[in-house]
Amino acid sequence: MRTRTSTVSAALLAILIAAPGGFAQSRAFPGRPDSTAQPPVSTYDQGEYPNTWGIDILISTNGFGLGTFYRREFTPDIFGFVSFSVSEAKDSREIEQYDYYGNSTVPGKLNRFLVLPLMFGVQYRLFREDIVDTFRPYVNMAVGPTLVYMSPFVDLVPQGDGTIAVNDVEFFHSLGRGTPHYTASAYIGFGANFGGPNSGVFGINFRYYFTYLLGDGLPSLYDTNTGILSATKKDFGGFFITLNVGLGY
Repeated sequence: MRTRTSTVSAALLAILIAAPGGFAQSRAFPGRPDSTAQPPVSTYDQGEYPNTWGIDILISTNGFGLGTFYRREFTPDIFGFVSFSVSEAKDSREIEQYDYYGNSTVPGKLNRFLVLPLMFGVQYRLFREDIVDTFRPYVNMAVGPTLVYMSPFVDLVPQGDGTIAVNDVEFFHSLGRGTPHYTASAYIGFGANFGGPNSGVFGINFRYYFTYLLGDGLPSLYDTNTGILSATKKDFGGFFITLNVGLGY
């Protein structure tokens, strides 16, 4: 009997020595964190693609524009950015006319205007916890210095009989004869980015710009009968639809 007991005890001891790992692991209890579990990895914590560079395509009632932007991610919800763009501005009283062959003219238009704002702003993402990452709505706002470049659309040449000859000025030749005017701009907007949140950016932004010149404004229209200045332009802002295409890095 004593020999059988000794044999059983020796067998149990051998099992304990052969499998120490089964008793070395810590045991998880309800309400007590498991020290061996790994915390979830956050893409933002890894610092992937915090910077974005891209282009803006601007569309408004005044025409088209083109720009570029740089955006920096500070938190999953807050972004800072700087942007620069060039867009055309027109007097709202202009009336474009077409002849039989489809050629366009704008009677009474005196000058062209290009608006070049350098904007610094902030973007705040909305509903991050409630909406999937492939649709990322946001609100944004920006302020910055702005250059309004005025160049001649036509030359008015008085004639000996008291009439006025109107000579069109070609666009690129007109740019060499322009004059700069300086002011400030601000805008507020809302929009959304689509697709994956990491390397690529494609989005749309609806903005309203506030851009005013102090003083009497810039000459924009003339009386077609007398050649006398008939209107000036002070407000160079307005509503814009902006398409954003960029790359994260």
